[in-house]
Amino acid sequence: MSNLKFLLQKEFKQIFRNKSLLPLIFVMPIIQLLVMPLAADYEIKNINISIVDHDKSPYSRLLISKITSSGYFKLSDYGESFKAAYDQIEKDKSDLILEIPVDFEKNLVRENSETLFIAVNAINGTKANLGGAYLQQIIGEFNAEVLLQWISPTRYNPSPQIDVASSNWFNPTMNYRFFMVPGILVFLVTMVGAYMCSLNIVKEKEVGTIEQINVTPIKKHEFILGKLIPFWVIGIVVFSIGLFFVARLIYGIVPVGSILLLYGFLAIYLIALLGVGLLISTYSETQQQAMSVAFFVMMIFLLMSGLFTPIESMPTWAKTIAEFNPVTYFIEVMRMVILKGSGFMDVTKHFKIMAAFALFFNTWAILNYRKTS
Repeated sequence: MSNLKFLLQKEFKQIFRNKSLLPLIFVMPIIQLLVMPLAADYEIKNINISIVDHDKSPYSRLLISKITSSGYFKLSDYGESFKAAYDQIEKDKSDLILEIPVDFEKNLVRENSETLFIAVNAINGTKANLGGAYLQQIIGEFNAEVLLQWISPTRYNPSPQIDVASSNWFNPTMNYRFFMVPGILVFLVTMVGAYMCSLNIVKEKEVGTIEQINVTPIKKHEFILGKLIPFWVIGIVVFSIGLFFVARLIYGIVPVGSILLLYGFLAIYLIALLGVGLLISTYSETQQQAMSVAFFVMMIFLLMSGLFTPIESMPTWAKTIAEFNPVTYFIEVMRMVILKGSGFMDVTKHFKIMAAFALFFNTWAILNYRKTS
């Protein structure tokens, strides 16, 4: 234990002596957590639409008014030429085209039907699908309103109706930041822990102090623990700052479930994550190599974690990779505890899997570290 105590003192002194490292560890994650949730918003609004109105009737103006007042669309072009509207799409100034035919109102009144043409710019698939769905829904609501106006109250025999009142669970205001902030906080803790820890042993190799450590009676597991514990503490501090100061004070996110449960899972998660960083460090000879490998691993962790895209929509091979991704499980636990108030029984499986990750990666790192000059 005395050897471990001296190692910890050495590591903490090295960390706090590096004045450029402290802002990197503490300030940068806070700034990222402030900025990223504002940009990572999948609620599509202000979709640019070009409307080609060949009719210019009261009904066509009513439909256009309904579209522009919905809050989802912004009228970028209005005219009678489809070619001009198509040019707007080619210049990336418009996302959709709605063409209203001649005699739109007359055919709707006399023939009880009319056809509208919708062209969607599908380069951005998400925006195209949502924009087209929004527009079809608005047209459907407009059609229902017109039908109700035509029905004569004296001839209409109202039939029983079922009214459906909807309520949103776990995120009643449908605030997308409540969903994204916990996941982004997990990834920022992951970045700080994995990057810093992956450079640790490599730095000792480049400076030459690793040879001095190797000739001491320090055991391999003590050396690994001495490298792991300081960044384990730093990871908890960064998580606490993000959870209590940024998430709570800036975004108003208050965990519904147990905070102690979050910290219990965080403690095991950091051990597993830092084991990955230490493992990378034992295989690397230079800090540049360690940074490159850590960047590659972090990108896989990010893209396969379900942070930005649901895992359920991924192909089978991607789901398999996600099952071996520690970040996936912590993001799930964060969202379950913070938004749903899930208890220990709900995340027992996640605890077991994360404990297995921690044991596997740290055992590998200890076995791979060779105490040779």
